[in-house]
Amino acid sequence: MRWIDKSWMRADSAATVVGTERIEGDDMAREIDINIPEQDGRRAVVTGGSDGIGLRIAIRLARAGAEVVLPVRNRAKGDAALDTIRAAAPDASVYLRDLDVSSLESVATFAAELRQQGRPVHLLVNNAGLMTPPDRQLTVDGAEVQFGTNHLGHFALVAGLLPLLTEGRARVVSQISVAANRGSINWDDLAWEGGYDGMGAYSQSKIALGLFAVELGRRSERYGWSVTSVLAHPGVAPTSLLAARPEVGRADDTRSVRLIRWLSARGLVVGNAETAALPALLAATVPDAANGTLYGPQGLGHLGGAPATQRLYSRLRSPDDARRVWDVSEHLTGVAFPSTTVG
Repeated sequence: MRWIDKSWMRADSAATVVGTERIEGDDMAREIDINIPEQDGRRAVVTGGSDGIGLRIAIRLARAGAEVVLPVRNRAKGDAALDTIRAAAPDASVYLRDLDVSSLESVATFAAELRQQGRPVHLLVNNAGLMTPPDRQLTVDGAEVQFGTNHLGHFALVAGLLPLLTEGRARVVSQISVAANRGSINWDDLAWEGGYDGMGAYSQSKIALGLFAVELGRRSERYGWSVTSVLAHPGVAPTSLLAARPEVGRADDTRSVRLIRWLSARGLVVGNAETAALPALLAATVPDAANGTLYGPQGLGHLGGAPATQRLYSRLRSPDDARRVWDVSEHLTGVAFPSTTVG
């Protein structure tokens, strides 16, 4: 994990306070949490909600009273997630739907099903993601798999759900990464045909998603879509992103995830799945959020700690880059957003 700086390990043993976390040597009393307003009567769609951070987001929204739609690629994992959510929130209204966000056909089918239901969507959390497969892989649509999964699938999903999002005056939360503060978009070779760099491709996908999120807010204001688009990043936490994933060709856990687990277990610098879910939850539920606001952990290096707003990454500030990502994404997905109010 290239952004991990081992100078973390040189911290002295004096107690420090970061947000509501108290760190004293190897002893950390974790007291990080946020109050989530009641979500009764609101319909939330959370991608990537069958495990990890996405599952924690879904649980907290269900506990707050939201009806949660959980689109999943793997039904067995989805059923297990459903059991977990209902155990944590016995009165939850939560429903599984089929979705492979790496497939534009699957995205279109899912969006059409929800449009056919005709019910407004009040919250969409673009959380599903894939990180650094060991070799270059393509989606069924021919995109580099991280770019296709992390960005293009969510771009097409927002386009497909836009009438429902407009009706619900929705909040759209796009989950980026600290990796979006590194690297750049490989404009001349988005599919990395000229040489694969897994981490570079991951950064590209998250920069693109972030630029899309910022531009979505601008266009919503311009065309009266009534959608608020915000960004979140979870910091660093031990999830399945860097663990063994045979389905993407990773047979064993990476050294990075082993280090992250070690740090997390000792309450050092990074978070855990529960705390890493909080920035997106804050972004999703804080009243009066402004378009283009970024929420993330406020601890050392923004890798862990209590959630708060933070300055938008430099790579996400260019309106020209955001328009370019938008145009390229429309071309690659074959979907188009309207240039008028959605009614």
